[in-house]
Amino acid sequence: MPDSGAELAIEACDGLAEIAAADWDACAGPDNPFLAHAFLGALETAGCVGARTGWTARHLLARDATGALVGAVPLYIKGHSQGEYVFDHTWARAYSSAGGSYYPKLQACVPFTPVPGPRLLVRPGPAREAVRDALAGAMAGLPRRSGVSSLHVTFCDAADAELLQDNGFILRRGVQFHWENRGYATFDDFLATLTHSRRKSIRRERRDVAESGVEFVALTGGDLARNHWDAFYEFYVSTSDRKWGNPYLNRRFFDLLHDSMADRVLLVMGRKSGDWVCGALNLIGTDTLYGRNWGASIDVPFLHFEACYYRAVEFAIARKLARVEAGAQGEHKLQRGYMPVSTWSAHALRDPGFAKAVREFCAAEDEAMRGHIAELAADGPYKDPPS
Repeated sequence: MPDSGAELAIEACDGLAEIAAADWDACAGPDNPFLAHAFLGALETAGCVGARTGWTARHLLARDATGALVGAVPLYIKGHSQGEYVFDHTWARAYSSAGGSYYPKLQACVPFTPVPGPRLLVRPGPAREAVRDALAGAMAGLPRRSGVSSLHVTFCDAADAELLQDNGFILRRGVQFHWENRGYATFDDFLATLTHSRRKSIRRERRDVAESGVEFVALTGGDLARNHWDAFYEFYVSTSDRKWGNPYLNRRFFDLLHDSMADRVLLVMGRKSGDWVCGALNLIGTDTLYGRNWGASIDVPFLHFEACYYRAVEFAIARKLARVEAGAQGEHKLQRGYMPVSTWSAHALRDPGFAKAVREFCAAEDEAMRGHIAELAADGPYKDPPS
């Protein structure tokens, strides 16, 4: 890393194939697997991300005076608002009604993945804050310089949100439900912290799934095989067809994930009478288990909760992971031990009048969201609510 005063060059590239995996990962760090070169690169190589899908890679890079990569932002030119999980469709309609062109826009994110984490990826060292400042400043000016309506940074962590706000971005608060490991040795230790009614309900749900005849295996690393992915992909496509009409991820992506990141994958698979009937995909971070996708070929009450939530908690306890993040939305997670936490997105809008309207909207929404989160937390299942 250079000294904090060293000259930085900010540039863009058209895909991760142009960047050595070691260089990108040195900036992304080891904690969040969704930021790894292998994961983001698999999306591009498989064609899930590309001009055909309305996601054109335009990653932002920071290089020091020697040309070494010292910072990066996963950035995309978007022709729509699909696959983002921070919904701006009303903004797009309002801007269009006023005669503007909302698309294309710029999106800094992990595509199709509502997983919070850093979006300003910076190599550790004495110049870290200088690089973060340079990236944030460059991002603030991108809508004007690129001629697009806006730049949206979704599911950024609190530190990035604060820095982007200092650079003129508008913050927007969301909510997710995360499970926190309070030093549990067993699943029963976790249950013991819940109220009697919730403890009884969870035990009944798990018993009903067990009595249905579905048996589960947790697969990671060398235990994973192609037939597991074949079955899981069928579940994933079926669920995507019912919910969204078009799956974001193709079969090749899962092969690439298997080849490059099997040791960071947890695939919870359910089998009945010798046949696979459901599956839940998770990725394993340094201290967090991240729920990703799920699907099933049978309709069994509480199967989703068992495969996605309870099995994830068991794995996190066994691995001594600090938390489970089970994806976007879903207040039903609350009564199963997953508590509400704030998530953040940051938005830079080129048109001053439009920016003023969005800023006012986000301020009003934030007041309501803070109240909503407080109400949710008060309705949690714990005898002694987590602080």
